[in-house]
Amino acid sequence: MTKKLFFDTDCLSSFLWVNQENLLLRLYPGRIIIPNEVAAELSNPCIPHIRRKMNHLNSLGQLEKKQIENGSEESGLFYEMVANPDKEVVPIGKGEAAALALAKVYEGIVASNNIKDILYYIEKWGLDYTTSAEILVEAKHLGLIDECDGNKIWMNMLVKKRSLPADSFTEYIEPIGKNIGI
Repeated sequence: MTKKLFFDTDCLSSFLWVNQENLLLRLYPGRIIIPNEVAAELSNPCIPHIRRKMNHLNSLGQLEKKQIENGSEESGLFYEMVANPDKEVVPIGKGEAAALALAKVYEGIVASNNIKDILYYIEKWGLDYTTSAEILVEAKHLGLIDECDGNKIWMNMLVKKRSLPADSFTEYIEPIGKNIGI
């Protein structure tokens, strides 16, 4: 079975801000899960176009909103992360915590750009994860975009103040190609 992706706010909004949600839909049809906490964060009245896009995709069945039920395993994990974390970590955001808790319980993949914040839980629970940068690499690998497209998308994400690990897509993939002989 193909794993579902549990998106946090930053990762999903990176694609919504630059009108590249179709890239996600082509890569992960039927596999995009948005915790209700993330949906709430994306429903900020200051960014109504993001909320409209998210709700439109949900109404078409292209993404699924998922609630954390009280008393469930994921609600216990969520509470642990936001209110009572292990002493070596700080509490994390509700969107990140919801994505992590749901990914753990449903054996999915966490989609987040905030690796520093979530790495403790990724390692603790042995979760798979991806980032906006890695999603673009996957899209290039599958022929959905080329390097030029990747650079345009990357630059648009940076303009929208999205967190990315390099100044350009080319800069990000260059070490990857050197290591695997591309």
